[in-house]
Amino acid sequence: MFVELRTYTAVPGKLPALHQRFREHTVAMWKTHGWRCSGIWTYKHGGPSDCIVYMLEWEDHAERDAAFKSFVTDPAWLKVKAESERDGPLVASIQSDILVPTDYSPAEPA
Repeated sequence: MFVELRTYTAVPGKLPALHQRFREHTVAMWKTHGWRCSGIWTYKHGGPSDCIVYMLEWEDHAERDAAFKSFVTDPAWLKVKAESERDGPLVASIQSDILVPTDYSPAEPA
């Protein structure tokens, strides 16, 4: 098991639209593709104000790869993405960090 920490930095002025897409479409669609999201955050202080940060839980890399492929090729997702970006992209950059627990972590070791 591992977790993936993903940070989406919004295009300037597009963070509200990005929140709307996550709130109204993205999170529900993740569930249909087997994604397990343990939380979604923004920074209150100490980090950039134009980001959405979330964590996904995966059993292994094969599960992650299959779930991502299924999601990014889903015609329903492609439609939502195209409609939400008709005035330009919402995301300036995406950072993905794969985290595995240490042997002394309260989380289950990989």
